[in-house]
Amino acid sequence: MRLYRSLLIFAAVLAFGVISLGAYVRLSDAGLGCPDWPGCYGHLIGVPDAAHERAAALVDFPGKPVEAPKAWKEMVHRYFAGTLGLLIALIAVLAWKYRRPLQQSPVLPGVLLGVVGVQALLGMWTVTLLLKPVIVSAHLLGGMATLAMLVWLYLAQYGQDSRSAPYRSTSIRAAPIRTASIKLRGLAALGLFALVIQIALGGWVSSNYAALACGNDFPTCLGTWQPEMDFAQAFHLRRELGQAADGGLLPISALTAIHWAHRVGALIVAVILGLLSILLLRRPGWRTWGLLLSTVLLAQIGLGIANVQLFLPLHLAVAHNAGAAILLTVTLALTFRLGQASGPKRGTHHEP
Repeated sequence: MRLYRSLLIFAAVLAFGVISLGAYVRLSDAGLGCPDWPGCYGHLIGVPDAAHERAAALVDFPGKPVEAPKAWKEMVHRYFAGTLGLLIALIAVLAWKYRRPLQQSPVLPGVLLGVVGVQALLGMWTVTLLLKPVIVSAHLLGGMATLAMLVWLYLAQYGQDSRSAPYRSTSIRAAPIRTASIKLRGLAALGLFALVIQIALGGWVSSNYAALACGNDFPTCLGTWQPEMDFAQAFHLRRELGQAADGGLLPISALTAIHWAHRVGALIVAVILGLLSILLLRRPGWRTWGLLLSTVLLAQIGLGIANVQLFLPLHLAVAHNAGAAILLTVTLALTFRLGQASGPKRGTHHEP
């Protein structure tokens, strides 16, 4: 069904935009640009700009003067996220109504709609709980999960055409399928799992403002390979922003541990996906995928290093968040394609 697939593509692009906008809002310190939810100082449309509107807002929200630039950033993000939610609701309805022509279970679109509902709650709690790290991190992961499910739904639809196509290839646009070994499929699945953990760690770094815990030192941290680190405080989930579990100030050693864990995670992901890229580049039927994966991986590593050494410029920090979403999409799509690639027919031997 062409409409359904077009909606999936548009929703996936919009989800990527919402993730990037969310990163921009968070990194430009505009996450509390609006002290209420879903409106902004009581305004569902726009923000209080006129003098009398600002005065009324100060009465209703004492101690929280209107900062229009920050408020607009937050509201634009909410408008895009709301549009995405409505679009996903339409996708869920179509998936249920046309489940037979689509040859696809409506369960995943239904789950996706549920994720959007949870995302709305997390967005509200992000404001009402004053950027509590566990809520902000969960909100980021929810955005990534939304993108991943939209991509998976589209791949499942596209895969139906691939299985019915008379010619088989492993190019990005063409249908699969050359056979893929268990080694490739397992490595891709492991890489995807490691990448999800790494994205969670990246969200924890961002929500705790620990990106510069090592200064601009790389590859060492604070001039040493083993800086003082407090992992117990670093990964204690039930605490407020900037505070330890006991309510005291979160020590720098905890922020260092958060940052260091993200670096170790990046190394693990780089090794797994780098090895996968090399294996794919050595196989004629999969070289396009190997080139794509290696290019996105190297770009993401470069952005991470540049953010540290250049003291986290806003445009590079947002690009690093967007790069994580792109790398997730590519790795997910590759894992899907490798999963589609059936093994050799009985009586033949083929090792890609």
